[in-house]
Amino acid sequence: MEVNKSSRHSKITGDFSESLILYWLSKYGFECALVDHTGIDIIANNPHTNEVMGISVKSRSRNTGKEGQYVAITNDNFPKVERACDAFNCEPYFAVVVDEGCKIYAFITSMEHLFELHPKASTRVSWKMSQKWLETYQEDPEVIMIEFEHSTLSWW
Repeated sequence: MEVNKSSRHSKITGDFSESLILYWLSKYGFECALVDHTGIDIIANNPHTNEVMGISVKSRSRNTGKEGQYVAITNDNFPKVERACDAFNCEPYFAVVVDEGCKIYAFITSMEHLFELHPKASTRVSWKMSQKWLETYQEDPEVIMIEFEHSTLSWW
């Protein structure tokens, strides 16, 4: 089935991804809130570590044939996240949400670990989405990984 996305799909994807991460954290006991602040989208208190997390959510909705492409996080994001986390006394984290094919992947990791996995290039950090990297993230105790499988059973 060919999919023609709406003109607002990027905005809707971002809102959905923020809500998905917020929901999943809440489901597992994190006290958390969606925030409208430059640099971070969610503030969450981790009940396992007592750490307060400032989370920037990055999301992509991939068309058929574009699966496995990396998610670029431009370098101008990192100082904004650091400033927001300093203001709210929290630790910087990133969540990456990718809808591709029949799966939605969500990842959460600290900004520090993000840089360990994918060092900054001249303009960006590239969150890799190849099968090799999906397996690496799944085995990494510092990356929270969530995978949803979906199918459209009936549609217009």
